Amino acid sequence: MINSKFLIIAFLSLFSFGCRGKEEEKQPAKENPVEEVKYDETGVLFKSYKGLVMAGYQGWFTAEGDGAGRGWHHYQKNGKFEPGLTSVDFWPDVSEYAKTYNTAFHYANGETANVYSPYDEESVDLHFKWMKEHGIDGVYMQRFVGEVKGEAGKRHFNKVLANALKASKKYGRAISIMYDLSGSTSADMDFLVQDWEELQKTFALFDNRENPTYLRHNGRPLLAIWGVGFNDGRRYTIADIQKVMEKVKGPAKKASVLLGVPYYWRTLGNDTEKSTALHDLIKTADVIMPWAVGRYNATSYTQVAGVNLPADLTWCKTHGIDYAPLVFPGFSWGNLKNDTSLYNQIPRGKGDFLWQQIAGAKLSGAEALYVAMFDEIDEGTAIFKTLKEGQTPLNAGGKFVGIEPDLASDYYLWLTGEGARWFHGASGYSAQKPVRK
Repeated sequence: MINSKFLIIAFLSLFSFGCRGKEEEKQPAKENPVEEVKYDETGVLFKSYKGLVMAGYQGWFTAEGDGAGRGWHHYQKNGKFEPGLTSVDFWPDVSEYAKTYNTAFHYANGETANVYSPYDEESVDLHFKWMKEHGIDGVYMQRFVGEVKGEAGKRHFNKVLANALKASKKYGRAISIMYDLSGSTSADMDFLVQDWEELQKTFALFDNRENPTYLRHNGRPLLAIWGVGFNDGRRYTIADIQKVMEKVKGPAKKASVLLGVPYYWRTLGNDTEKSTALHDLIKTADVIMPWAVGRYNATSYTQVAGVNLPADLTWCKTHGIDYAPLVFPGFSWGNLKNDTSLYNQIPRGKGDFLWQQIAGAKLSGAEALYVAMFDEIDEGTAIFKTLKEGQTPLNAGGKFVGIEPDLASDYYLWLTGEGARWFHGASGYSAQKPVRK
């Protein structure tokens, strides 16, 4: 049994603290030799989520001319991607990408600013290479039900998944499917089950030789379903999700299930539907991951997580459920919301905020982490390489936030990797953020 009083004290010791894009071909940088990945006799590399630090991978961006046929998807706003019209707050550092795409944005010196597309195999390969280089265990591939119902969306996300499965095998990174239910209805639940079955066949998803890096948990392939129990007017019910779980797990327990739930799931407060049916549903899951983005900042973290994390862990241990806290580097959505006051709404603090959460989770006894997100530049939670403040393109009356100018563009990848080493059992880590040498 966890000593909640002791853990709260431990928390108090933490920090208080509109032109058409044109593809630009580049000569890819000379790639370092990839170390051969060793698989055991079953071919399965990741037999449990425990001990792993994994990020969410949106993979939803497309660019004009990338072959996806979706235009500037998730970069654009109101059908346009040009100064004053964009939904992203951070700009990707594309200096290492083999393919990039011209945009209508320019830097102060007049140079055209380019972006990437995960529809390109080379771009996803680079992302997984970064994961390996920095020691991040892998990603949950987001699959947005509202998008994959359409032909164009399904084609895009299938292509990104194919790219990711190939790269995960090449670099020995864990991979798992995560359905995002945002915008879904009760009628979409059968589609989810059908799509899940189709993915297994199309990609030989659980063939241990074909996809040895697909994540297992409790002896079964792990499927994640995000968006369960929120009180924000969703058009599906807890009972709908229960039926989905019964189908994907089945009598033979074909899959393990991770549920993405509201942050205040245990008390049924704040962001959570006030129904004990949520607790009944959670008891049938294998892992839960509460959505913490926007629920606290560096100042309020101790008061919020210091109470909830220990109590959540105790509840889960009592009911035999595994628990994966979420951590995020910061939050910004000024361009997405057309509100300049929302730039850098939750500051990163040069990594202090991210490490505060990593340390809080580890010191509470958590055994795995979910990092939001690998590539979400829309809401400023991305840990992958982005441009620094002062180096971003111009954006009419707005701006792009950028990471702190005295940090390397891979700093948040590095810091996440340090957290992964701690979760793997390495010594020498504490509530004090590590110093990069």
